[in-house]
Amino acid sequence: MCTVQPTIRVERRRCAPESFPCPSCGVPGRRKQTHTRTVRCLAYREILLVELTTAEYRASCSCRKTFRSQVEGIQPRAEYTNKVREAVLDRLLDDKMSVQRLRAALCRDFHLDLSDGFVYDCLDWKVRQLDGADYRLWALGQFSGTLCIDEIHLGKKTLLLATDPLNDFPVAFALVSKNDQEHMRRFLSNLKGWGFLPQVVVTDGSNLYPALLEEIWPAARHQLCVFHVLMDLTAKVLDTLKRLRRHMARRGNAGRKRAKGRRRKGAKRRRGPTAKDKAHFVFKHRYLIVKRRESLSDREKKDLATMLEYLPALRVLRAFTDRLYRLFEAQQSEHQAWCRRGALLREEAFRAVPELNKALEMLSEEKFAKMVAFVHSPQAQRVRTNNHVERVNRQLRYLEKVRYKWRRRRSIVRFVLLALDRWRRQRGSPSQRQAVAPDPASAGAVPSSPPPSTRPAA
Repeated sequence: MCTVQPTIRVERRRCAPESFPCPSCGVPGRRKQTHTRTVRCLAYREILLVELTTAEYRASCSCRKTFRSQVEGIQPRAEYTNKVREAVLDRLLDDKMSVQRLRAALCRDFHLDLSDGFVYDCLDWKVRQLDGADYRLWALGQFSGTLCIDEIHLGKKTLLLATDPLNDFPVAFALVSKNDQEHMRRFLSNLKGWGFLPQVVVTDGSNLYPALLEEIWPAARHQLCVFHVLMDLTAKVLDTLKRLRRHMARRGNAGRKRAKGRRRKGAKRRRGPTAKDKAHFVFKHRYLIVKRRESLSDREKKDLATMLEYLPALRVLRAFTDRLYRLFEAQQSEHQAWCRRGALLREEAFRAVPELNKALEMLSEEKFAKMVAFVHSPQAQRVRTNNHVERVNRQLRYLEKVRYKWRRRRSIVRFVLLALDRWRRQRGSPSQRQAVAPDPASAGAVPSSPPPSTRPAA
């Protein structure tokens, strides 16, 4: 891959004293013979060779017969120093490079002609250094009491993921073969066994969660994602708009007066949009009916006024959408939320529209209590959506499917473990961000010895 002839620089490192401690028990052994080999290191725009001298020792203990000394930062029998391995991991996990672009970048900058096998060996080398129990203890100490849970499909596997949206870090994951209640129960039970006792659990509207959350964390409040709720409700509004638009388009030129007789020469043709033109305009700008008013631009406000002029029946839909957004405002009390729901259900104009009537039926008392569970939390800790865990899911899906295309279970678990460790080092450092102090009542105790079945990738 490398075509430029760079300069070559040689450094010498030696670790061959007369005696050296046994790596198992520490009893010093006497030097038997020395060995010299060459390994590659990082040097910008040049080739840096490290001439490494180590020694073989005759053991004085019963642990082994002989052993060798090692130099810090260089693995036994390695052809590259640990700096090269860390450079590979930085470009994979931080710079999000593909394997091919990574190899090209290291060749251009450091004249290193690496193989794909060495890149994968760097991943295995780093994974062997990770401690899942240490990550769980750290996550438990940083836990804010709010948990977001979601799942994504990676090929034939399903990745279950839990994150902390307030402190911005992934809590745990599990790669399972099937997305069902049994695997989800084991995943949530493992979280409880590690000591995670959340006060609020945020999920989407999937049927996997209600019964399991009531079984595993009966004291936790279940918050349905407001984004998904609004998406389902506004879909009913758009269904009404499509029905009205189709009825308007069928009218054609009905109701438009035409001049009798022949048009005189030089007379101007009467201008103005037909019913089909108006229907096309309404359909093209249908998103304005469900867009928040505070997000509308000046141009969009004019287009919305034109839509309401062309089709006055849309005023009911626009009023319904405005009431929906006020129904789920973050800055409201529990009493306000229930009063707004009652007023919305009593509105006869909304009940008269079949699609809106179905939307109102979705605001049943049991479901609405989960939709506005955020009102019980302090203002600064109100989490209404599942967006945090979904953003993490999108990042993992993009890297796993688009960048690296790892399909085997071992490769996916290895990559997610490294991604979580890098997330912890970059975003979980107290010097970089101020964590929300966990509530002692929500944290619980850490089990002294977690069972073998509760690994991070169970």
